[in-house]
Amino acid sequence: MASSFVCPVCKTPIAGRASNRFFPVCSERCRLIDLGRWLGEEYRVPAGPPGDGAGGSQDPGADPEP
Repeated sequence: MASSFVCPVCKTPIAGRASNRFFPVCSERCRLIDLGRWLGEEYRVPAGPPGDGAGGSQDPGADPEP
């Protein structure tokens, strides 16, 4: 069975987690590039839609409404 994983940094095919110690990237170089992107805030984790309780405007220290 062929591997279907691709390095998100350089787009080369990579081995799965069991045989690649740098998974989900292909190498130490790509791992450091990926880390730099996270630290440089190039990646964003999307907030949920308004009203679903994720990222609402309620004061986090306030008691929930009954």
